[in-house]
Amino acid sequence: MRHPGKMKWLFAEPVPRQLAQFFPETFEVRTAQQMGWAESNNGDVLKRATTHGFAALIIADQGIEYQQNPDTLPTAVLVLIASRTRVQELRPLVPRILGIVTVNVQRRIYRIMESDSSE
Repeated sequence: MRHPGKMKWLFAEPVPRQLAQFFPETFEVRTAQQMGWAESNNGDVLKRATTHGFAALIIADQGIEYQQNPDTLPTAVLVLIASRTRVQELRPLVPRILGIVTVNVQRRIYRIMESDSSE
């Protein structure tokens, strides 16, 4: 369901959907699984996300940086880098994610990690 005025984000596998509870209500967060795209590859998920109006793809698969051409990305990609992909390890990254997407999110790959400048 589309919520007027909300920025749409898509979590790709294996980002847990429970992470969405730590984002403000001004964001509509969906998962690839909820959209029926769980079996799709990263490139297909990116294309579908753009077609469905998602402003950013949030993913934990660092391989996407080597699979996609950063010059032709259809939407922003935020790669979460943590020791594991459990909510406990990813939750500390939420402020960094918000810092990027609430400013001027661009079509590029952002590396989000707790220990550095996140780019």
